[in-house]
Amino acid sequence: MALVNVTNMVVLDNPAPFGNPLQFEITFECLQSLQDDLEWKVVYVGSAENSTHDQILDEILVGPVPVGVNKFILQADAPDPSTIPSTDILGVTVILVTCSYREEEFVRVGYYVNNEYTMEEGEMGDDSNGEAREPPTPLDMGKVVRTILADKPRVTRFPINWGDLSKEQEQQHQILQGEELMDEPIDEPMVTEEDDDKFIVDDEPQDGQIMAE
Repeated sequence: MALVNVTNMVVLDNPAPFGNPLQFEITFECLQSLQDDLEWKVVYVGSAENSTHDQILDEILVGPVPVGVNKFILQADAPDPSTIPSTDILGVTVILVTCSYREEEFVRVGYYVNNEYTMEEGEMGDDSNGEAREPPTPLDMGKVVRTILADKPRVTRFPINWGDLSKEQEQQHQILQGEELMDEPIDEPMVTEEDDDKFIVDDEPQDGQIMAE
């Protein structure tokens, strides 16, 4: 039995220039008091060919976490383009938002990201061979637009040992965990509609702060 369930995640400021911070409005439910903080992490996949180009954009601890429905805004700096292979800056990649408890990851939300180079009217058109003009090298990063496919997140959940359960609950958790391991991780859709009244924030909390509902 998971003690924390992420119920909604909304991508803010999207589409946006590549250099803008990434912002995620996260809603989650806590079923029982936790002894430790939750660790949230934002990871940008720099290259599908080599994981050494992955960048941890932000890593924060959130807590203490009250029982009930909570909401906060996770903001991370944009990735550093100098550490990304030039051939991988444009095109499709992935951003991951993960949450861990006591160094055990229990949920991962992945989004596809498309980075496009925007040309001004005078730069558009065909070259002497009649082919569409390629973006300049090196790229002018101020003209790269990042679009996160916010309506198609991939949610993966992992069973962990929460360690805050009573003896009876822990026994039940071990039984359920054994069953879940047969087909975990679980990928499932997540609600992402920004116009859903259930997820509107009246006063935006600061990064790392949570607001109980």
